[in-house]
Amino acid sequence: MARQVSAQRAAQRAADGRTVRQPAAGPGAMPGPRREFVDAFDADASAPAGTPDARPGAGAAGPPVEPDEALGGESSERRDAKGGKGRTFTGIAAAAVTTVLAVVVAGQVADDSAGREAAAARAAGVDRDGGEGASRSDARPTPEQPASKPPEVKPLSYAERMAQPVPLAADLKATGKFEAVPGLAKAPGKGQKHRYRIDVEKGLSLDAGLFAEAVQKTLNDDRSWAHNGAMTFERISSGKPDFVITLASPGTTGDWCAKSGLDTTIDNVSCDSASTDRVMINAYRWAQGSATFGPEKLLAYRQMLINHEVGHRLGYNHVSCRTPGALAPVMQQQTKSLDIEGIKCKPNPWVHPGS
Repeated sequence: MARQVSAQRAAQRAADGRTVRQPAAGPGAMPGPRREFVDAFDADASAPAGTPDARPGAGAAGPPVEPDEALGGESSERRDAKGGKGRTFTGIAAAAVTTVLAVVVAGQVADDSAGREAAAARAAGVDRDGGEGASRSDARPTPEQPASKPPEVKPLSYAERMAQPVPLAADLKATGKFEAVPGLAKAPGKGQKHRYRIDVEKGLSLDAGLFAEAVQKTLNDDRSWAHNGAMTFERISSGKPDFVITLASPGTTGDWCAKSGLDTTIDNVSCDSASTDRVMINAYRWAQGSATFGPEKLLAYRQMLINHEVGHRLGYNHVSCRTPGALAPVMQQQTKSLDIEGIKCKPNPWVHPGS
């Protein structure tokens, strides 16, 4: 019996000294730590410094040392159990750390990859949903085209302004107060000089500057009273004038003409108020003209109106046409009619129309 027990113990010790192979993991088994991590911690952490590796083949050549003898009698089974557990726990911890690091690195790689894809998509003009988005140039605001320059509006010429009618009521009566047109228009000729002032009734919606320009140009035209240098006319705004050419509303014109015994209200005409210093120009006629000239000859009518009334101030009376179809004399009452005593003539604004 004692021999049998000794043989069993010897066999057991021999078995303990051999390397035990781990069975291969079967299907569905939990995978253990990777081999490189186990090898890294394969050395017995509890062994004293300088102690040779206890694994078979790790030391110098020679017969393997019995585990019981190397560890002072401690059971090899207990040592193997303690070392195996330590290596297992260390490997599991290392695997866990590695797994966490792998997850973090994988997340960073995924984020970097997603960022690169988004940047590439933006550069290619494709949105994140896969549809074709606006290109970079489409995203930019379209530069505003310079606004087309409006066509240049040329100011109307003197003749064009003189040909334009102005709305004005036939029964208008304004303030009855006057204002002189400022400035000086010197006489251009060398004949007998007549100095005049221009007053415009306050409250009229008429161009006083145009009226003053028309008077000066008309009177000094060679077809007018200044023909052949006989007379010259100068407009002043201060000092004593020879007469005052006055542009006034129909009501005010009637008042001033009545001072000289003239009734202008019947045909709404103008007059030379000889008992005063005023030559009255009816603003309604200046603005609208007359049927005898028509709207297409408003410029000529205005010239006739100036020449006719100033002619009275210069001493000329009414004259009628004597030749059918001829130009009417400037001193004919052309506002009223061009057909007098059966003789019909043509409208005419000038004293000397053939000049």
